[in-house]
Amino acid sequence: MKDKVSLPDFSVAQKLGLTEDEFQKIIEILGRVPNFTELSIFSVMWSEHCSYKNSIKYLKTLPRDGGKLLVGAGEENAGLVDIGDGWACAFKIESHNHPSAIEPYQGAATGVGGIHRDIFTMGARPIAALNSLRFGDIDRPHTKHLIKGVVKGIGDYGNCLGVPTVGGEVYFRDCYNQNILVNAMSVGVVKVGETMSAVADGPGNPVFIVGSATGKDGIHGATFASADLTEDSAKDLPAVQVGDPFQEKLLLEASLEAYTTGAVIGMQDMGAAGITCSTSEMSAKSGTGMRIDLDKVPTRQSNMLPFEILLSESQERMLIVCKKGEEDKLLKVFDKWDLECELIGEVTDTGRLEFISEGEVVADVPAEPLVLGGGAPVYDRPYEEAKYYSQLIDYTESQITEPEDYIAAAEKLMSSPNLASKKWIYEQYDHTVRVNTMKTNRHADSATIRVKGTDKALAMNVDCNSTFVYADPYVGSMIAVAESARNIVCTGGKPVAITNCLNFGNPYNKEVYWQFVNAIKGMGEACRKFNTPVTGGNVSFYNQTVLPDSVEPIYPTPTIGMLGILDDVNDFLTLSFQKPGDIIVLIGENKFDLNSSEYLQWNHKISNSKAPSFSLDQEYRVQQCIIKANEDKLLESAHDISEGGLLNNLLESCHENELGVDIHRNQDIRLDSFLFGEAQSRIVVSIDKNNLQALKNICQSNSVELVELGKVTDTNIQIDNIDFGNVGKWKTLYNEVIEQKLD
Repeated sequence: MKDKVSLPDFSVAQKLGLTEDEFQKIIEILGRVPNFTELSIFSVMWSEHCSYKNSIKYLKTLPRDGGKLLVGAGEENAGLVDIGDGWACAFKIESHNHPSAIEPYQGAATGVGGIHRDIFTMGARPIAALNSLRFGDIDRPHTKHLIKGVVKGIGDYGNCLGVPTVGGEVYFRDCYNQNILVNAMSVGVVKVGETMSAVADGPGNPVFIVGSATGKDGIHGATFASADLTEDSAKDLPAVQVGDPFQEKLLLEASLEAYTTGAVIGMQDMGAAGITCSTSEMSAKSGTGMRIDLDKVPTRQSNMLPFEILLSESQERMLIVCKKGEEDKLLKVFDKWDLECELIGEVTDTGRLEFISEGEVVADVPAEPLVLGGGAPVYDRPYEEAKYYSQLIDYTESQITEPEDYIAAAEKLMSSPNLASKKWIYEQYDHTVRVNTMKTNRHADSATIRVKGTDKALAMNVDCNSTFVYADPYVGSMIAVAESARNIVCTGGKPVAITNCLNFGNPYNKEVYWQFVNAIKGMGEACRKFNTPVTGGNVSFYNQTVLPDSVEPIYPTPTIGMLGILDDVNDFLTLSFQKPGDIIVLIGENKFDLNSSEYLQWNHKISNSKAPSFSLDQEYRVQQCIIKANEDKLLESAHDISEGGLLNNLLESCHENELGVDIHRNQDIRLDSFLFGEAQSRIVVSIDKNNLQALKNICQSNSVELVELGKVTDTNIQIDNIDFGNVGKWKTLYNEVIEQKLD
């Protein structure tokens, strides 16, 4: 075997991110000291990014079956749910945080490309994309550089690929100044029974690599994603991949067409760890092995070493296991699309991965111990309650000064970039391509896409208020799931399943791991309540920046990507008020609660408050009221109260049709909490006055409070006899905040 000379010791393994115990375990598995190529294989497959070694114990506690689920977490490249009429939906969210923090354009672009490949690898056609983005202080030049690069990367890749970007969220907090978050979600549809699987069945079947040639970009990308960012991380720039959306478009069409030939046994995209990951995961799933000739892999650069070919994360590549004797069918399809399709090896019955270069074996390792659940390490890290948690304050009326000028307070709050329009961002995305988009989440609480050939539509969103999760990881994660479900319901859909992207700091930090463990507990409890099983996703640890004199972790950010179904497109609801004279009603309980609100943080500069109060049972009952009221065709609009409180809710509902409101508290609650508080489980609906009693009956039967707030008017915003002026003034402010900062 090549590479026999100067076998690596632990110092080499340590540089590759392995611990001493892991190095010894590898020696035990192989029965010998690994050579450098083999050690590199284990280092990427046992990285946090690929193995989930610090998270899998708790991920397994999440609900992973039930409801409409067809394919659950970890079974394939993405989750799959039954949406009726013979159709299924594949969807998934993943992070590309570290690469985007170093090279924002390519980092974000390849994140989009990678998540779409997870979908069409399963035989599903991507029909929608969403993203969840976190940046630091928008006034910092470095933040502006990152925003512009990330947004252009997402827009350029998605627009060229022809998949509409229909929804997302963008937040700005100082904790993301260095370590930004770029979470990308893809949604696709496929006929039930026509999905592909990432398997390597049938010893003797040929193995092909298809798509782009392999280069040196992305080598050790999985390891890069499994370490803290430091001041020297820019030196790891070669670990950032380079994407080509035009090549991906060809690969998408060729892959879906190849499946229809009947020649494909299994298919796997090459994401993290490249050839290493795809060969090991496909082999382990089938209990087989592979013998791969690395000299046959098309490369972009000459003299690439075996480990470089194996670990390259060059984009737009797939591994296909073909039926022996039907190779010509596969070659014909990829030749039609002008894509490389090279025979590089075959499936074996050894359970081992044998990699050949220049006629000699350069690596010989068992497939099973490389993968999650097969032999990769599993850790249960110690954790302890974060010190800040006991110091958080439950702010009462006596501790918060009431504004002397509510109009000035409102203007200041609405100047927060977290509440302002993100049109500078979303206008760079094509959200109408393929002409199935009903509404994006600019005009409805969830983006909604028609399912062609049916009367159905899919509602989808991404949600997480990381301030709430920081204040209480358990409650905050329940709220993240609940708000996702609330947004689906407010769009006329019924929640069916979630995918998640779990963004946290270093798992070896006991306080960070405490955040993670409690977030998983809260998420699991909420998912069980809403019967929304977890179909898969991504864990992204090490989202913290190590500086010479400090460590700056992000807020814990467990982003929820939720899918909902509208059985009939006519059930669709927008957030926009429809006509003057309609009654505006608040469904849910009003109370004094300014904790963790944008108002408390932006207007009062208070960031040490507890999470807002929350009851999962109450949340569920409120959502059931909306579902029933919409089934009975009582609602003209629906919009949940979230960031910015009731005031922001009303203004957003006024914008599209430029209508006004005349609102009164009708309750004994202080006006600042009434307007700006972010107490949970509250939804504002507008209805025809003739439907008010029917709505009251529904709320009463579900033991849910209903408050009649006022009515829709022509153009002015009137609240508690305070004239907030014409809606046009607020719409202008809403649209200009971010544009002025970034242009």
